[in-house]
Amino acid sequence: MAILSDRDIKKCLKTGEIEINPLEDIERQVQPSSVDLRIGSEFKGFRIIKKPFIDPKDPEDLDSYMESMHIDEGESFIIHPNEFALATTYEKVKIPDNFVARVEGRSSMGRLGITMHVTAGYIDAGFEGKITLEISNIGKMPVALYPGQRACQIVFETMTSNADMPYGHPERDSKYMGQTRPESSRIKQDYELKK
Repeated sequence: MAILSDRDIKKCLKTGEIEINPLEDIERQVQPSSVDLRIGSEFKGFRIIKKPFIDPKDPEDLDSYMESMHIDEGESFIIHPNEFALATTYEKVKIPDNFVARVEGRSSMGRLGITMHVTAGYIDAGFEGKITLEISNIGKMPVALYPGQRACQIVFETMTSNADMPYGHPERDSKYMGQTRPESSRIKQDYELKK
């Protein structure tokens, strides 16, 4: 596996092998080995609930503990210390069947104590949609997040061959294919929890 350079990223964007839409400013967003992505305007945060725990087998439980909110342009979403929220990238991405990608936080955000993904920074070959960001504030001060600001970066890697069953394949359980807004966990759809 090899990480794509800026030259190869631009070439793949030009040929349509990789799609990132809308890409506002290719010269500013394409970095030496990644592409900066912006945060969208849709967020999901935890409600304060009176349940002792989240049960991934309870079909009604997962949707009940989060609420959605839309942040208008020029307004901000405030993430407080020790808080967790979901958001999406402003851009929609399409990964070919012979690439994988990773989402990483920008160092400018990390220096504020903001992480952009908890564990799910990996994007499978064949994925298409907006990328859900799992945002945490591990700092000591609240931080304002603005829709449209560059918040993370995507890194592309080539695979040794095309995936036989890429993400979105009809026989694959691709729970988040084509997502356009932050999605709560769909862990209840995991085959081992359906037993």
